[in-house]
Amino acid sequence: MKVVIIDDEPLAIQVIKEYLSAVDQIEILGEFNNGFDGLKAINELKPDLIFLDIQMPKLTGFEMLELIDNPPYVIFTTAYEEYALKAFEKNATDYLLKPFSKERFIQAINKVKKLAEENKSEVNYSPLIENIQNDKEVLDRIVVKESGKILIVPVTDVFFIEAADDYVVINTANKEYVKNATMKYYEDKLPSKSFVRIHRCCIININYIKEIQPYNKETHSVIMKNGKSIKTSRQGSAELKAILKF
Repeated sequence: MKVVIIDDEPLAIQVIKEYLSAVDQIEILGEFNNGFDGLKAINELKPDLIFLDIQMPKLTGFEMLELIDNPPYVIFTTAYEEYALKAFEKNATDYLLKPFSKERFIQAINKVKKLAEENKSEVNYSPLIENIQNDKEVLDRIVVKESGKILIVPVTDVFFIEAADDYVVINTANKEYVKNATMKYYEDKLPSKSFVRIHRCCIININYIKEIQPYNKETHSVIMKNGKSIKTSRQGSAELKAILKF
């Protein structure tokens, strides 16, 4: 089994390597201390398993996973218990809370081996997630991939987000980025003081509104500063009136 370790703590990497030395048929392909280098390594080296920290410089573990089309088995290693639910949402094979014992580590490895033997690529945690309320973490940036490059888009640069089939299109002043996500996700995660869903297909940043024109009795046309005109729904107009007080 080919393994990559991605963690910004040298001691954590050392512990993982020490524990792995006692496991048969393991090849460590590399160790990396940030999400950018880790993502590049996964794409180039094609490991079977990654040990992944969550809070890291440049890219978090979750942001990194969003950019991988077919992620390998994932064992999260982190000091933050509150990220466990998110780890399972991302179909992590296991979640090791630092400091973890060698016995617990071996349990996680054995779990991966069993899944590999059964040719299962991931664990289905959907029933668990459906019964636990997701946290209300507020986004301050959106990570996108374009032509092989990883770009960090501050939410303050986002004019609006539109639905596009199974994807969303993130519109900024001069660029559009396509991301595999849902409108509901961004409605829940974007700062509510700046972003409002004015239609089932559109969330706008009120800081980039140029003009609001009546469309009919209960709806409006919102003109953004980049010239884009977006029609509201009745509920969207009500939401917009409530936040802008007009």
